[in-house]
Amino acid sequence: MAIITISRQVAAHGDEVAEILAKRLGYKFVTRKEIEARIVELGFPKEKLSKYDERKPGFFASLAKDRDEYLNYAQYAILEAAEQKNVIIIGRGAWAVLQNVPNNISVRLIADERTRIGRLRAEFNWTEKQALQRIQESDTNRAGFHSSFYNIDINDPTYFHAVFNTGRMELEVAANLIAELVEEKVTVKQEEDGNQMIEQLLEAQKVLNKLTFDYHLNIEFMHVTIEDDTVILHGVSDSPAIVEQALQIIKQEMQGYDVKSAVSIVHDFKGF
Repeated sequence: MAIITISRQVAAHGDEVAEILAKRLGYKFVTRKEIEARIVELGFPKEKLSKYDERKPGFFASLAKDRDEYLNYAQYAILEAAEQKNVIIIGRGAWAVLQNVPNNISVRLIADERTRIGRLRAEFNWTEKQALQRIQESDTNRAGFHSSFYNIDINDPTYFHAVFNTGRMELEVAANLIAELVEEKVTVKQEEDGNQMIEQLLEAQKVLNKLTFDYHLNIEFMHVTIEDDTVILHGVSDSPAIVEQALQIIKQEMQGYDVKSAVSIVHDFKGF
C-alpha cells in the first residue's frame, strides 16, 4: 500500500521502530545492510563505501567521480527496494529520493540528547564522553550527507510527514502512530500513482547510469525527478552543451516524456 521511509538520529531507535512497524503492517523492512550490500553488488567498490555512506564526503572524496557513482548506485538500490511495494526503508537518503512519490510516507525519529547518551552507554558500555562524541559525529555526518548529496537540511521538519520523539514515547506507540498515518493518508489512487512513478524513476535512473558510466558526461550531483509527464534533470555543470547532450539522450531513451533541465550552470566549476 505504501512506501515508508525513515530518517533517524543515532540512538533514536530507528531500526527498532521499523521492525515493530513491519510486523504491525506486514511490510518488508529493508535494512541499512541490505541497501549497502546492493550498492556493492551494483558495482561500487566496498572499500570506498565508508567515504560516502551517510556521511559528508571529505574534501578530496567530494571532488572524486566516486561520489557520483555512489549516488547513482544508492538511488538505484533505493528505487529497486521501493519497487517491491509495501516496504520500510531506513536511512541512505531514501526519503529524499522518494519525497515526490505519492504513496511515500516519510517520518523522522529523534530523541533528546540525554536519552541518546543513555541508550548508547547501555548498548556499548561507553562513557558519557564517548557516547556524546558518537552523537555529535553522527549528527554532523548525516547533516553533511544530506546537504552534500541532496542539498537538503535534514533537521528541517517540513520535509517529513511527521517527526516522532522516541525519548518521549514508547517505541510501540511511535510504530502504531506511523501505521495509523499510513492507513489514513495513503489512498488507492496514490498507491497506483506511486507505483507508476517508481517504475518511471527506475527507468530514468538507468538512463542516468548510462549518462554517467557510458557517456561520462560531466554533470555533478546528477539526478532526476519526474513531475506529471516531465523528466527533470538536476545537477551542476560548467557546460550548457553537455547539459543539452544529456537532455537529448534522455529524450531518446525515455520517449513519450517531456524533458527539461534544472541543472545549475556554474562557470569554472570543475569536477574531478
